[in-house]
Amino acid sequence: MEEAAAAAGAPRPADATADAEAADAADAADAAHAADAAEPSPGAAASSPRRLLALLGAKLCTWHIWKTVILGQMLSMFICGTAVTSQYLADRFNVNTPMLQSFINYCLLLLVYTTTLVFRTGSDSLCQILKQRWWKYLIVGLADVEANYTIVKAYQYTNLTSVQLLDCFGIPVLMALSWFLLRARYKLIHFVAVAICLLGVATMVGADILAGREEGEGSDVVIGDVLVLLAASLYAISNVGEEYIVKNLSRVEFLGMVGLFGTIISGLQLAIVEHKEIMKIQWNWKIALLFTAFALCMFGLYSFMPVVIKITSATSVNLAILTSDLYSLFIGLYLFYYKFSGLYIVSFVIIMVGFTLYCAAPPATAEPTAVPQPGHAGLDNAALKLEETDGESPEVAVQSSREETEVLSTN
Repeated sequence: MEEAAAAAGAPRPADATADAEAADAADAADAAHAADAAEPSPGAAASSPRRLLALLGAKLCTWHIWKTVILGQMLSMFICGTAVTSQYLADRFNVNTPMLQSFINYCLLLLVYTTTLVFRTGSDSLCQILKQRWWKYLIVGLADVEANYTIVKAYQYTNLTSVQLLDCFGIPVLMALSWFLLRARYKLIHFVAVAICLLGVATMVGADILAGREEGEGSDVVIGDVLVLLAASLYAISNVGEEYIVKNLSRVEFLGMVGLFGTIISGLQLAIVEHKEIMKIQWNWKIALLFTAFALCMFGLYSFMPVVIKITSATSVNLAILTSDLYSLFIGLYLFYYKFSGLYIVSFVIIMVGFTLYCAAPPATAEPTAVPQPGHAGLDNAALKLEETDGESPEVAVQSSREETEVLSTN
């Protein structure tokens, strides 16, 4: 019996060999799978750059960026119209009246939007706005008037494309003001994007030198460039105020008050510094048409820009409208016989790259947070709940320190 049991419990040699071969085959299969996992196939390696490009395209080609670009192009058309008409008046008819051109625009704003405020009642009426915020609109209106004066004056000293490209200097100024006044918080990518835009400005200056712009215009080029930089800084102040008013108050209030103070300030300045220039104008239908075109383009720009700023931000709008430089360049080639340089296109591309990077990650806004008081967490939470529901919930549950739930009536 013991021999039989021993014979039955012992494995046969053939069975042992088969088991060993199966184990070896399983180990080989596991090793092959591990090798495949460690070394991706050539197809998978080739698809990695494609996936990276797809992710980058999905990040950049978003509706937010496209919306900003499309709306910016509409503003660019207005800006290009004001730039071309100003340059044409100065070059062809020797009309140098920047304050008169701005005064006409402010009068249109006064007639349309300030009149609307006159017929309003309550806290939105013109009288109440003047009582509460008149000095704020005085600052915004003064900055806007002087920005328009200096930018139009610059067209008399420098060429059209240089004015449009140097105007992007206001972007870093605008970002700094937005940081302190609007509590905008930027990331590294935003500063890199602005640096790229400034690199585009440097490229534009190189294009002007290669095109011989400084040879024909002498020292007046420096005056024109300084005026553009000053105007860009003043525009930044005006745009920060515009963004705050549009997002917290109303578009009509901003345009109405700017029309009111802009008309007063530009009217006084017009009587002081430009009355002699106005008397020298030899009026004809061409000059009248150019004045009308400038006024309509400026009025359209002022009326539509608050809509775009409310959707995006003042900084995004200023980056988007840099595309107007390309339109101004090609129009200047035919109307003013500019000497073309390929660096103008390079500078435009560089600025567009900076704009795309900026819009890829919209800046956040720092919001003040309330710190709960120790020992009153339950009551603070109840107050927050009441504020969120705006009195819709009839009761609020409060957790006491003894882990007991109490029900408080909100009536």
